Amino acid sequence: MASIYIETYGCQMNEADSQYIADRAASAGYSVAGTPEEANVVILNTCTVRERAERSAYGRMGHYKLLKASDPDVKLVVTGCLAEQDRDIMRSKQPHIDAVFGTSELVQLGDTITAWRGDFADTEYTEERALIETIGGAHTVTDVFSHLRGYVTVQRGCSYYCTFCIVPHVRGRFDHRPMADILAEVEARIAEGAREITLVGQTVNAYKDPATDYDFGDLLAAVAKLNGLERLAFITPHPKDFTEKIFSNMAALPQLNPRLHLPLQSASDPILRRMNRKYTMQVYQEKLALARRYLSGWAITTDMIVAFPGETEADFQASLDYIDQQQFAQAFMFVYSPRRGTPASNWEQIPAQEGSARLKRLADVQNRACRNFHDRKLGSTVRALITGPSRKDARKLATKTLDNVTVVAPMPDGYSEALYAAEPWLDIAIGTAHVWGCTGTILRRAARYADAGNAVKGAVVDLLAV
Repeated sequence: MASIYIETYGCQMNEADSQYIADRAASAGYSVAGTPEEANVVILNTCTVRERAERSAYGRMGHYKLLKASDPDVKLVVTGCLAEQDRDIMRSKQPHIDAVFGTSELVQLGDTITAWRGDFADTEYTEERALIETIGGAHTVTDVFSHLRGYVTVQRGCSYYCTFCIVPHVRGRFDHRPMADILAEVEARIAEGAREITLVGQTVNAYKDPATDYDFGDLLAAVAKLNGLERLAFITPHPKDFTEKIFSNMAALPQLNPRLHLPLQSASDPILRRMNRKYTMQVYQEKLALARRYLSGWAITTDMIVAFPGETEADFQASLDYIDQQQFAQAFMFVYSPRRGTPASNWEQIPAQEGSARLKRLADVQNRACRNFHDRKLGSTVRALITGPSRKDARKLATKTLDNVTVVAPMPDGYSEALYAAEPWLDIAIGTAHVWGCTGTILRRAARYADAGNAVKGAVVDLLAV
């Protein structure tokens, strides 16, 4: 059977796009390959949010040149944000690539792989092709565990034009999908076996149904009513677009995972203005206070950028102090990375060594908060959804709790992918806590979130950090 391999970098929007590609491929008669060596078509779904992601994508294309050289019949396709940004030059830079599709051309990509299907005999490949090394940071669409999490796009693009962000330039302005289409796709993901649905948008809580006055809170409520829905999440919101009404809607939905991501980026008003973030620290704190009032006990996470052009030591200290004060459950922290075509890339840059030093200082503070948050789980039993074997130790399973904490545990006796894909909710006794997450022992597995679960025999207590 002809097969396709999809490698995804970047945000959940790319994850959702990769699921769409996989669905189109399945409809055309492809199976999903576990490695690129086994595939007739290899898709690289790229990110360009930071310079490192861009370099990694071009490096990965170079790796796939070896695969193309060993088998000229394999089709190599690049899509995603870098493909959109470099569409006019990518083929000249990487002439072994067969096709390049931008972020708005997923339908055409699907049509192309459908047309290619007849070119491939039902032959399995493994031995005569060049072996391609596995790269950390990539996600692959497989037919084992990936269906457990359904990513559903509710909105494409962004109209806010933060001065550091490339997204509006490569994905365009806001384009909100009709609510009926979203609900139909969620139902399809549930029918495919998704235990958790994540609604995805670049500024997801700005969602407005094109045909009605329904907002993001209304959308959440409508999704929560669908039969078979177990858990519901969303990413990535913008502080500007949260209202008290939306928080109230969220508080009324027990299916929502108790984790709110509220990106800050900087705790300095002058820097927020330079970033064009469209809120002040006073407004951000008002939104945070509403979240904590309506969503008591939820894990609140954030994003931070250090060394943004013009950031003084006083600006950075304001961020450092605020992160220390708020004790976020997690923060995604980055040194500012200039993106071609954005205003901030043309401004005077802070030296790289200063940016690295500031990031380390911020990480030291936030890491203490992360460890404190994880310490509170010690001695408890959590229910978590399996993601698959741990990338650091294939003898262990990696999972995510409802509040997005990574929990790793040794594979119990009798482990099989088929069994744990069918019963993917794991009850894990937490034994150790770390900055990155927790480790523990699997006690039970369940097919559905609400099920009591079946006892797991032969679990081994994990006393080692990963």
